[in-house]
Amino acid sequence: MAVRVVTVNRRNKIGGLERFFVPAIAKAFVVAMGHFFRNLKSFAAGKKVAILTQYPEECVDYADAFRGMPVLVQLDDGRPRCVACGLCEFACPSDCITIVPGELEGKGIERYPEVFDFDLSRCMFCGLCEEACPEEAIVMSREVELATTDRSRLLFHKEQLLVPQILLKRRLEFLRGEYDRARADMNRETQ
Repeated sequence: MAVRVVTVNRRNKIGGLERFFVPAIAKAFVVAMGHFFRNLKSFAAGKKVAILTQYPEECVDYADAFRGMPVLVQLDDGRPRCVACGLCEFACPSDCITIVPGELEGKGIERYPEVFDFDLSRCMFCGLCEEACPEEAIVMSREVELATTDRSRLLFHKEQLLVPQILLKRRLEFLRGEYDRARADMNRETQ
């Protein structure tokens, strides 16, 4: 096995300017001034440049892959799409999902969640629950405004988590596109 030895040139003494970070500060100043003059030129030319967002009045349009608060997809009849399989609860690394399954008689779905609690004070917004769900019943929404002074308000129950399917259309289409892309990559590898 060939081994390559790398010798690192370490200087024992640094200069006075480097000790006080003068070159790094000068470089940061040049970058900041470059942005300033580019924006000033656009402003003087009359171009509307979105430099910042006026937060409460203007909303930011997040990317399709953005992961906000997890929600349950609600069917047209008001029931959750969830079949209480427990895969999302098992996949959650922070153990913030609690599901108690119940049985349905005479319906197309045999099980449903009697209790579906989500403790967002523990949630990492990792999206593993969304990936584990075989029914597309739990998805990451675009909701990010979750600030509160009381931790108990971050415990969401099934009724609070239900969101109609039509409001989650953009996220569901993104997920289906990702599934199709992964399937195409897998088919390419097998050929």
